[in-house]
Amino acid sequence: MNVLVTGAAGYVGSVCAEVLIAKGHRVIALDNLREGHRAAVPAGCDFQKCDLFDTDHLDKIFSTSEIQAVMHFAAEALVEKSVREPSTFYRANLAGGINLLDAMIRHNVKKIVFSSTAAVYGEPEQVPIPEDHRKAPINPYGQTKWLFETVLADYARYAGLKHVSFRYFNAAGASQERGEAHRTETHIIPKILEAAAGQIAKFEIRGTDYATPDGTCVRDYVHVLDIADAHVSAVTEIDRVSGEAFNVGNSRGYSIREVVETARRVTGQPIPAIEAARRPGDPAVLVADASKLRRTLGWEPRYSTLDAILSTAWKWKQAHPQGYPEMEGDTARQD
Repeated sequence: MNVLVTGAAGYVGSVCAEVLIAKGHRVIALDNLREGHRAAVPAGCDFQKCDLFDTDHLDKIFSTSEIQAVMHFAAEALVEKSVREPSTFYRANLAGGINLLDAMIRHNVKKIVFSSTAAVYGEPEQVPIPEDHRKAPINPYGQTKWLFETVLADYARYAGLKHVSFRYFNAAGASQERGEAHRTETHIIPKILEAAAGQIAKFEIRGTDYATPDGTCVRDYVHVLDIADAHVSAVTEIDRVSGEAFNVGNSRGYSIREVVETARRVTGQPIPAIEAARRPGDPAVLVADASKLRRTLGWEPRYSTLDAILSTAWKWKQAHPQGYPEMEGDTARQD
C-alpha cells in the first residue's frame, strides 16, 4: 500500500514510517520540519518537505504519488503551550487537518488513520478509561484533537471517508534507530533521561498535590513500536473498522515518582529530582482501557512493562546523546 505519513519527521510519525517500510509498504513522508527532524525520516521514504497549508504542494503530492491511505500525525502537541497559545493549536491541528482532508477528497483518497490523544477525556470519571467515556478536554490540545475526530465523522457522512482514530496515552520508548527528542523538551521520560545523562542538573516533578496515592500525576506509558503496530493493523483493516476510535495504552498507571525510581534502576544513575509547581492543563490520572483494541484488531503490546519501555529509551539516549544530528548545536533546547 502507498501511505502518506504526515508529521513523518516527528517522534511517533517517524517510527510508524519505519514499521510501514519494514512491512513492505511504500511511504510518502510529509513534514514541514519546524519541529521534526529530517534525520528521523527513514531512508526508504519519499520525503516531501511540505506544510499542510501549502495547498498547491499538497495537490502535487497527491497527483503524483498514487496515495492509497493517509496516516496523520502532523500536529502541535505540547499541552502547556496549548494553554498559552490556543490559536496556534486550532490553526495547526484543526484548520491544517481540514486542509489535508480536502486534498484527500479532491484526489479520491478515502482512508485515514488519525493520531488522537487521551487528552480528549479530560479528568476521568472512571479508571481505566473506556472509549465511550464522556469527552471533556481541559486543555486546547485535547480539545483540538477531539474536534478533529468529530470532523472525520462529518467527512465520513458527506464524502464516504473511512477513518480510525487512536487515542494514545503516553507514547514512550524507542526503536533501534529512532527515539524521542524534541527541540524544547517537556515530556517526562526524555527529561528524566536528560537528568540521568547529566545534561540537566535535576528533574522537576511538576505537581505533588494531585489526588493520587503519592500526589503526583499517574500516566499509562505505551511503547512507540506498539503504537506503530496498531496503526499498521488499522490501515490494512480500515474497511472493517472504519469509524472506530481506540485507546492505545498498557492499562497500567505509574506515578511520576514511580517513573523516576524505575529510571534510576534502569539507568543505574541517581537522577536528582525536585518538587515544582503543576503544569497547566494536566489531568491527575490517565490510564487506558485498551480491551477494545485487543478485541477488535488483535493488538498485544510487545513492551508491557515500564522497565522494558525505559530500557529502550535509555539505550537510544546513550547511542544518540544529543538527539538527531541537526540538534547538536540547537540553542532552542532548554534545560
